Order: sequence, then C-alpha cells, then structure tokens
Amino acid sequence: MVPEDRRDGPGAAEDGAPLPAAGSARQGCDTLVAQTPCGRLQSHRARIHQQINKELRMRTGAENLYRATSNARVRATVALELSYVNSSLQLLKEELEELNCSVDTELPEREGTTVPMIPLGLKETKELDWSTALKELISGHFGEDGASYETEIRELADLRQAVRTPSRSESGLELLTAYYNQLCLLDARFVTPARSLGLLFQWYDSLTGVPAQQRALAFEKGSVLFNIGALHTQIGARQDRSCPAGTSQAAESFQRAAGAFSLLREKFSRAPSPDMSPASLSMLEQLMAAQAQECVFEGLSLPAPAAPHDFMAQLRLAQEAAQVAAQYELVHQTMTRPPVCNYVPFPWTALVHVKAKHFRALAHYHAAVALCDSPPAEAELLALEQVFLGPLPPSEPRGPVLLQEREERRKLGKAHLKRAILGQEEALRLHAAGRALRRLDLLQAVLGQALRCSLTRYSELDLEDDFFEAAEAPDIQPKTYRRLELRAPSFSRVKVADIFHRLGPLSVFSAKNHWRLVGPVHVTRGEGGFGFTLRGDSPVLIAAVIPGGHAAAAGLQEGDYIVSVNGQPCKWWKHAEVVAQLKGVGDEGVSLQVVTLLPSAEPPSTGDRRPALRGLLRNQKDCSWGTSVPARASPKPLLGWSRKAKRDKSGGGLSAAAPP
Repeated sequence: MVPEDRRDGPGAAEDGAPLPAAGSARQGCDTLVAQTPCGRLQSHRARIHQQINKELRMRTGAENLYRATSNARVRATVALELSYVNSSLQLLKEELEELNCSVDTELPEREGTTVPMIPLGLKETKELDWSTALKELISGHFGEDGASYETEIRELADLRQAVRTPSRSESGLELLTAYYNQLCLLDARFVTPARSLGLLFQWYDSLTGVPAQQRALAFEKGSVLFNIGALHTQIGARQDRSCPAGTSQAAESFQRAAGAFSLLREKFSRAPSPDMSPASLSMLEQLMAAQAQECVFEGLSLPAPAAPHDFMAQLRLAQEAAQVAAQYELVHQTMTRPPVCNYVPFPWTALVHVKAKHFRALAHYHAAVALCDSPPAEAELLALEQVFLGPLPPSEPRGPVLLQEREERRKLGKAHLKRAILGQEEALRLHAAGRALRRLDLLQAVLGQALRCSLTRYSELDLEDDFFEAAEAPDIQPKTYRRLELRAPSFSRVKVADIFHRLGPLSVFSAKNHWRLVGPVHVTRGEGGFGFTLRGDSPVLIAAVIPGGHAAAAGLQEGDYIVSVNGQPCKWWKHAEVVAQLKGVGDEGVSLQVVTLLPSAEPPSTGDRRPALRGLLRNQKDCSWGTSVPARASPKPLLGWSRKAKRDKSGGGLSAAAPP
C-alpha cells in the first residue's frame, strides 16, 4: 500500500467516545476498544488514539475557518491543510486497524513478493440527528404520532453510526449494503421531488479531506455507495496474492470496486466533492480495472506443475503484461490531466507510472524467454507473429514467417532483454525519485528482483564473438485471455426489513401520495352481502361498490383502501385474510376504516369524506409497486436519484368480500 494514502474506514469518533462492539453485521469495527494481554500493544494503541484526537481537533478548527472565511487565498491554504490532516488521519487509522488485526486475527503469511496495490480510503461523516425531521414528517404527512416511532428512529441512527466504522471484511460490506437498502426505502417513503427530509448530510472528501454537505438524501446514498467501492479496494489490497485463490479474490474485489464507481458515475452527476465527480470516478474505475488485470497476470505467472519454459505460456504472459502496462498508462494519463491532477494524491500517480514501466519491461522479458528457451513448433510461429505484429487483416498479404532460425530468435530475444533492462532501470529510478515510494521496500524488492533476472538472462545470451548490435525490439501487442467485466454491487443479496414498516405499504403510504382517513364506517350485511368487491393485497382495495347496497349507503367508494377491520389494523393483510375476517362477522355488521387517495395538491386529512376523486385509482396497477410488500423486502437495486421510482405490475381479480 502507498503510505501517504492508506485509508481505512475504522477510526475514532469526533468526541472520542467508544464505538459499537464488533461481531455483528449491524455494528462497526471497534478500533478504540481492543482486548490484548500485551501491555506494549495497549500503550501503542493509547498513543495512536491521542494522535487521532489531536488530528481531529485540528481538522475541526480548519473546517470552521474554511467555512467562516471568504478569502480565496485563505480557503486554498486551509484546504491544503485539511488534505494533510486527512492523510495523517488515514495513516493513523490504518496503523490502528493493523495493530488490532495483529491480535484479533492472524493475517496469512505471504510466500512470494508482489507489487503493492492502491486502496481507497473511506469517506467519513459526522453524527446525524434523524429524530426531529422524521417525527415532524410522520406527524404532518402520515397523521400518526411521531413520538411512537422513537424505536424505529433509534434503530436507523444506530445503523448509520455503525456504517461510519465498517470492518474490512464481508461483514463490513453487508453492513454498508444494508444501510444503503434502508436509504432506498427511506427515499421511496419520505422523499418527493419537491420536498426533501430537511437534513444536512455532511461527508468528508476521501482524497482531499475537505468537508462537503447537501440536503439531498441522494448525497447520503452516493457517499455510502462510494464507501462500498472503497471497502472493496481495501479488501482486495489485503489479499495474499502469492497463491491462486488470493489473486482470484483480489481480482474480484477490484472488479466489484470498479462496478460500484461506474454505477455511481452513471447515477449521480451533481457531486459536491471532488472524489465523487465524474472525472474522479472515471479515474477510479480505470485504476481498479487495471489492478484487477494485474491480479490476472499474477495468477498466470504463479509457479505451475507444467513445464516452466512452455513457449505458448511465455507468449501469453508477455501479452498479459503488455495489457496491464497499457491499462496503467491510460490511468497515468488520466491522473496527470486536469481536473484530476489537482486533487489525486501524488504517490498514486507515481506508483501507477512505476507500474506501467515495470509491466512493459516484464512483457519484453517474457517475450525474450519464449524466444530463447524453447524452439517453437511450426504451428506456434503464427502466434509469435501476432505477439509482435498484431493480427493482420485477411485481405493483407502475409509475408514470410518470422524467426525461423534459432540465431535470429536469440538476437531478437537479446533485443527484448535490452528493452526489459532499460524499462526496469527506469522503474527503479522513478521509485527512488518519489519520497513516498522510497519507503515501500516491497516495491523496491520486486523491481530489483525483476532487473536481476533480466541481467542474468542477458549475460547468458551475450556471446563473446557477438559483434553485431542487436536490432531494436518491436513492441509487444497487448492482449488478455481473460477479459474482466465490471461487477455492479448486488444490493438484493442483503435482505433488509423496512424500519418504518408500521407506516404501511409503500404503494400507498409514502410522501408521494396524499390520502384521507375515513371512518370507522359501520357496514351491515344484506341479502347480497356487504355490497362491495375486493382486490389486491396489502392494503386490500375496494374494487367496486354496488349502487344502492349497504356499502354505498355507508359511504364507501370504489378505490378506497381498507386499513382497519373491527379496530384491527390491516394495512399489511392479504386479500384472503380480509375476506376471512368479513366472513366471520354476524348480522351486527363490521366496522371499517378506509383511506381515499387524493390529488397531490390536496393535503391529507381525516374526518368526514369530501367529494372523492372517483376514477383516480381504477385498479391497483395505477399506484402500486407490486402486490403486497412483505415484512422483509429488498429495495430496487438502482439508485433512482434523478428518476421516478419504477413500479411493478400487480394483478389480482375481483372477489366477493363475503357471501350472503
């Protein structure tokens, strides 16, 4: 990992209070309370906590000054200071997390030496008070006592507190995904295009540390999705890539990270912070795709039972290395262009540049090994041509096959080794030029080992009587035999229960709809029944009212939703449950409460029925996301920040409420 930019989610809260204990998918990673028998480790933890608290106080002061001043020069200076503080905080949190992991879990011992990866730090946020805004909305729009939902509001607040410090594991990903799903349900229930929750969501930029804030719930959703991608990068960077299983897991993690950033870039375009701008997300997507491709190369280059000097295997490695180099060169170009170059960490840019040179040199090295170690068969010469020249169009005449003589292959292999040595020396020079990279001893070891292998091969091919200067080696054509696809987050994998389930099904009881509560209405049974038919589930819809019947006399109308039967709330009842309840009543009749949907311009109310909007809801397809919403439901996987929620189709035919 790059020292200045090793970012991690676990960290101390602003007030230094202990965080929830680990061990649950609904709790964050406890980095402040770690039990260990070793007093030295505990003292080390205490020192780190003191430094974290100091940095947090500095950040608070700089943040206040940043908001208070209008001087452009002062704001620029404070923003630079905030980036330094953010980098120091991420370093301290990474050190603290590794210290805890050294006691709690044993990291796998690495047999080989691999190139460090670039993980992305999590966005941080401050505590948020949901209580006032949600209680006012529940009381004002839903017509219920907001104080009775104290438990639900506390559960939501605890979940948000936990996602501030997720563990770097699958449980941390599940925690973030569960909170994201709850935000989708909150968005569907409480937010309309014309009205937000009225809360100010504040998140710190992951790259610069500068705070950004918005009143839109979409910013909260986008920041959580960003952290899902960032956590995937941290999990991928921690894998042991000296074994096939580790390279495969790391590649999958970086694929999922790239998919998260791609989805965020497509769905969230008005970012208040640089790390969520389209340019930054595109850069991060390219970077994670390149790191995933690097894992593919590492998996192919691991020792295998097959012959180590297999001609085709070496050619594939050469092209895979060229593919990795091409992708890192593209990332480096993106990082050095504005506006990304203004806030991307310099050690990232330096490391990407080193990797591009390193893998370009590895491509030439493996091409030289293929040329010199094993003579190719007649059928393999065409593959060798494509490595150097690329695939030729069928219409273009093909010249003589390259390198039919062994001496020609030796000379060309020597030329490739020369380019490999020059590239590896350049990579080492770039490594030594960067102060941050100089502290990466692992990277220096990888580069030095590659250079020594190339020099050894070159000395074996350099004959005493070879007085001819080797020709310039051609470029290796990039090609991958395992094209990686971006993997979008699977939100449906984590099932959640709607915290505000008691308010009723989202198809009716949301801020997007207005309704009037009517009743209790007493309906008696006549010779032909109650005089209405029902359809649908959760809530059950009065599909038709017989003119002149008992239901019509009581004031029930087509399009009403039954929400209470004889004092029992039935918002979530199925059609069969309501029918069974009505069948069981005697001649005394039944007491019903219903709601009538109103035009959006008319506010919700209770009491006597005014002229209702007949035909507003001729069938349940016009207002429902689907049939009944179960107690444990998973929201739609798409963000839907700038679109109206898509609604499913619901069926259900007419059915008599009760026989005569």
